[in-house]
Amino acid sequence: MTADAPEIRFARAKAAAKQIARLTSREKADALGAIADALVAGSARIVEANSEDLDRGRANGIGDSLLDRLALTTERVGALADATRDVARLADPVGEVVRGQRLPNGLRLEEVRVPFGVVGAIYEARPNVTVDIASLALRSGNAVVLRGGSAAASSNTVLVDIMREALRSCGVDPEAIQTVDEFGRVGANAMMTARGLIDVLVPRGSANLIETVVTSSTVPVIETGAGNVHVVLDSSAPEEMAREITVNSKTHRPSVCNSAESVLVLRDAAERLVPGVVAALQQAGVTVHGDQTVQDLANGVVPATDDDWATEYLTLDIAMRVVDTLDDALDHIDRYSTHHTETIVTSDVANAERFLAEVDSAAVYVNASTRFTDGGEYGFGAEVGISTQKLHARGPMGLPELTSTKWIGRGAGQVRA
Repeated sequence: MTADAPEIRFARAKAAAKQIARLTSREKADALGAIADALVAGSARIVEANSEDLDRGRANGIGDSLLDRLALTTERVGALADATRDVARLADPVGEVVRGQRLPNGLRLEEVRVPFGVVGAIYEARPNVTVDIASLALRSGNAVVLRGGSAAASSNTVLVDIMREALRSCGVDPEAIQTVDEFGRVGANAMMTARGLIDVLVPRGSANLIETVVTSSTVPVIETGAGNVHVVLDSSAPEEMAREITVNSKTHRPSVCNSAESVLVLRDAAERLVPGVVAALQQAGVTVHGDQTVQDLANGVVPATDDDWATEYLTLDIAMRVVDTLDDALDHIDRYSTHHTETIVTSDVANAERFLAEVDSAAVYVNASTRFTDGGEYGFGAEVGISTQKLHARGPMGLPELTSTKWIGRGAGQVRA
């Protein structure tokens, strides 16, 4: 093992995490402010590096949706800086008392939030995640190890350099931010087996990447899932609302995991809703992959296959199916959903409440776009990811989800009888 081996970097992060955990809330906020200022000052350098990634991505044919995620403009860098400042302004979760009690013998017990220590993140073609996760990790008192993938290698190198220099400028150990990008898959594999050096691992990206990390890692993993997201148009759905919510859910930013990929229309409303919804989607540039009923009711529909119901397109494509009842819609979601986000458009209170109660996803809405499943929209600032698991964290993950807890006891000589 050489001095530059991934495990050495993990150990440096582990050592730096002790200093980060001791920082006051103000010191952490100041460090994030320094990072934000450095990002703005270095925006030309960042965009130049990003152009190298974009050129390489186009040459490799990675597709428009990934290119959109990969792209950093001066405006997007500014937005990253703003998001970092937003994180700095969020309430510091470290030290928060979750619950407590005083025993009859006078021993006072408190469960308090504490940092994990070292947070690892493995992700693809998303240089914004480099800043988002580093900011959230630092604000919650953690060090961070990043593996951002080859597609964003140039961008991530510059972003990490800028953030480390910003930490150094305010007296914070720059080893709190580490990257293993240069090691490629060897670095990712080392992260997945760095139990004892990395305390928790968060994968963000394709279903294949997430599955690989979940099944291969000996480090505890917070699973962030792919988004096969559904919009259900109930029999009582208002036509204008059905069109607006479906179009917004699909087209507001189709390359992200909370964009809609399937629409289920109840048969009683099919003739009333399908033609208008399909036309609105097509006017917005969306290709609709429909079952036979949808094809009969609207023009220009591509025949859907069984694979379409399970596809996370991340493009301007959507699958549409007519189902007989709400039971059938719920069965379809149960079979094909990735348990990320689902919404129903309805005027029926009973159907709305049933949908909220029975759909087993991280975020479930009534009469609202699926695009709201986002840490920024929820008031968390930048987000670590959207967890689709059921343990520890579920849904958009902010600062509290990057902490654990420990019990603190304050006594006056008590011994157990």
